[in-house]
Amino acid sequence: MSDTGAEQSASCMSLVSAYIRTRKGIVLATEIGICIIVLICYAASNTPGYLGVAITELIFSVIFFFLFAARYDQQIPFIHWGWTDFLRAAIGGGLFIILSLVCLIRGGDGPGIAGSVFGLLAGILFAYDAFITFPTLRKSHAPAATESPDNI
Repeated sequence: MSDTGAEQSASCMSLVSAYIRTRKGIVLATEIGICIIVLICYAASNTPGYLGVAITELIFSVIFFFLFAARYDQQIPFIHWGWTDFLRAAIGGGLFIILSLVCLIRGGDGPGIAGSVFGLLAGILFAYDAFITFPTLRKSHAPAATESPDNI
């Protein structure tokens, strides 16, 4: 019984280690890392009200990393993963850039400014992710069946 658990664990780790070597895997892992840095900086700031974007994008990046690493995007065909990932990255990039510019203009303490600078870098990284995801949108998507099997 423990052999199958060890095989599944090894299989999961091999999928993650293989995915992190791809360009998309590196970008998603870097997004996770920079979101953690921004989260720590904003949490250490005197005005920690800017944590929402960093937390949300961190959660979405982790979810998409493991979805793509475990190849669930190929097993769930009724979701257009290209558009979903593109919208996640584009919205995240826009939110990080706007939030960071607001924080920089308002000024503040050292951790808040550091969080803003890392937030700008995160916004650029998310925009790059949207840029590299955009060519995959041309890939055809098979729509889900809408008719009942009883009508056949």
